[in-house]
Amino acid sequence: MSDFLAALGLLLVFEGLLYGGLPRLAKKMAADVVEMPEGLMRGIGLAVMAAGVFIVWLVRG
Repeated sequence: MSDFLAALGLLLVFEGLLYGGLPRLAKKMAADVVEMPEGLMRGIGLAVMAAGVFIVWLVRG
């Protein structure tokens, strides 16, 4: 459970860096997502999720 909370905290740090440090980029990315086809969003989401699982697998062994 502590690993999950640490991962959640790290996710919040990266989200905060995006919105706090680069608000203009965050707005542009949000506008781009609205126009993106659902199939492309799904593919990107699945690829990012797979990359995350791979990274956790590498780190946790």
